[in-house]
Amino acid sequence: MPSVTLDELQRDLLLPQLDAFLAAAPDQEARAPYAALRAAITSLEVPDELAGRLGSITEVLLTSGKIRSAHGPGSELALWALFQKTPRGRDLMASVEGVNAALRELNGQSLEFAGAVARGPGAYALTLRTGELQIVIRFEPAGIRVESVDFGSE
Repeated sequence: MPSVTLDELQRDLLLPQLDAFLAAAPDQEARAPYAALRAAITSLEVPDELAGRLGSITEVLLTSGKIRSAHGPGSELALWALFQKTPRGRDLMASVEGVNAALRELNGQSLEFAGAVARGPGAYALTLRTGELQIVIRFEPAGIRVESVDFGSE
């Protein structure tokens, strides 16, 4: 995979957060990979071997709501665009596309049943049924995926 290119806004949002993380790291060995990430962010080019760490830091900032509350929705969107370039972000976007591909099978059909259930803490399933098929979509912290597709369900 190629390196991840950042813009200046993304850099300016990430550096203070990364500095706080580095200050809290217990020892030099624990700080080393994040110091390398900081240097890469400063240069606006994060090599592939650090892209996973970039994704982790960005994901924490997005899911905590910290960036949005401190800097507004535009900053959140900037980090969301960056996150999608990381390995975890690419995986997440691929899972969404997989679900969308399955949902396209429902186009033009009348929905006969829709229901949601909890599968566990933070895990939910949505069932959509037509006269021709039933799709169960699972939502969990790791992402979204098609749990099952049954054709000819009643």
